[in-house]
Amino acid sequence: MAGFWEASGAALSAYMKPREAGQRAASGAEQAVDIVRTLGQVVESWLADPARVAEAQRDLAGGFLELWTGTLKRLSGQAAQPVVEPHPRDSRFKDPEWSEHPIFDFLKQAYLHTSGWAERMVDQSQDLDPHVRHKAAFYVKLIANALSPSNFVPTNPELIRETLASKGENLVRGMRMLAEDIQAGNGDLRIRQTDPKDFEVGRNLAVSPGKVIYRNELFELIQYAPSTGMVRTRPLVIVPPWINKFYILDLTPDKSLIKWSVEQGLTVFCVSWVNPDQRHADMSFDDYMRDGIMRAIDVAREICDVDQVDTVGYCVGGTLLAITLAYMAASGDHRVASATMLTAQVDFTNAGDLKVFVDEEQIAAVEAHMKEVGFLEGARMANAFNMLRSNDLIWPYVVNNYLKGKAPFPFDLLFWNSDATRMPAANHSFYLRRCYLRNDLARGRMEILGKKLNLKTVKTPIYSVATREDHIAPATSVYDGSRLFGGSVRFVLAGSGHIAGVVNPPARLKYQHWTGEAAEGGLNEWIAAAEEKPGSWWPDWRAWLAAADATMVAARVPGEGPYPAIDDAPGSYVKVKA
Repeated sequence: MAGFWEASGAALSAYMKPREAGQRAASGAEQAVDIVRTLGQVVESWLADPARVAEAQRDLAGGFLELWTGTLKRLSGQAAQPVVEPHPRDSRFKDPEWSEHPIFDFLKQAYLHTSGWAERMVDQSQDLDPHVRHKAAFYVKLIANALSPSNFVPTNPELIRETLASKGENLVRGMRMLAEDIQAGNGDLRIRQTDPKDFEVGRNLAVSPGKVIYRNELFELIQYAPSTGMVRTRPLVIVPPWINKFYILDLTPDKSLIKWSVEQGLTVFCVSWVNPDQRHADMSFDDYMRDGIMRAIDVAREICDVDQVDTVGYCVGGTLLAITLAYMAASGDHRVASATMLTAQVDFTNAGDLKVFVDEEQIAAVEAHMKEVGFLEGARMANAFNMLRSNDLIWPYVVNNYLKGKAPFPFDLLFWNSDATRMPAANHSFYLRRCYLRNDLARGRMEILGKKLNLKTVKTPIYSVATREDHIAPATSVYDGSRLFGGSVRFVLAGSGHIAGVVNPPARLKYQHWTGEAAEGGLNEWIAAAEEKPGSWWPDWRAWLAAADATMVAARVPGEGPYPAIDDAPGSYVKVKA
């Protein structure tokens, strides 16, 4: 106990020290106010009909009465059917004692019954604005996940056993790790999802050979070294999201889309965005398009001596690429021969749970904060993404790290996930307002550099990939957006989620993908008529590229063309920490 309280004091000191020094302001107040306001509207909706309130109370009390009766039976040695059971994929209650011990079974079922009841209260709220209902459902689930009995030592049988067996040493180790993680976040908790000492960009991550052959204040352009004697004539320019670092596409050699593409005889260029600071506060979507994508395209064209390039845009990089294509169409510009969109949204009508954070009040608060510092901190974006899947990305690590006192396993994907980037103020404000809040691109209202954009004018062939379990760019949203382009679109649905569904090398023989005719009707109708195929979508994509251009030339060596090598891949921008 003495060791535990000493370590707890160190954690509290790590939290308070930067605040006492004025380096950190109180945080989270805006979010707390929004949660209270949103849930208050749900309560008001119910109180308008006292009869429905009484019915809801009977539903809650009746479930507890049935649960208590079953528990009394079990305590007396009789069998009893559970009132409610966890989802088969819910790993929080996998320890046998959650089912075998009557008391822990009662705690589990009481929690599941109460949280399920609260979710139904939101779903059944009458006359509630759809955005408010969406936010309320998200907040209720977020709070319910936090209050799970699996997250507390006295109510988790596994943690009780661990604590008794080690005489509390697990809690001491956990508090020490908590203090270290608060110090690493300069006063804010930065939950470690993996051991950062196990990975290093350029040493065992992002190791595909290549050269940085161009650099400006927004990005470095990497040209990768060929591994075949002949390569396809048209080069490939990859536009990753600026919200994360590019090396998710070059994570390790066995998971690298970039390495695989090079081995398929493609000349691959990849944009590596700068990790912005105050100097980039006024950099807007215009700048990211003109001085980012369009400049990268021109450099690749000059090096390869071609008129056109093929492009790939991942996530928000794909959104920016789509905007660029619409601008080029409005300008009569034909430098892009094809575009591959990986989990990229252009219609934000059904953009998923990230829309919870997007309304006028919340955007105004973010803009006020960014006005002070010039950017949005990487940790705030990382926290938002983690909250989308708190039962996968927050609470398992809280329990493992701080209550069990165990260091997390080394995992390259989670190292990348924690390697956050900042958002420049002007760019991020434009993205939130014009895409998420107003949906201007899909509605034909967006203007860039004096041009009004219309996706129907984009005749460039599109290869659009959605992932079935995506929580960031939902498959329905990507599918709906793919129907807005004016040219031919090959829509492909991949198994798994936003990352695993995209980063899925053929050699791993994991998941599946669906291919079909042009996107017509709803997504479920398309799936019903589509063909399910095992494994990765990568070979299908390579065949699609080959069908458009199968001509070959001698391999190009990075740095030997009109742009000498500046640095070895992966460059310097990607190594800047937020």
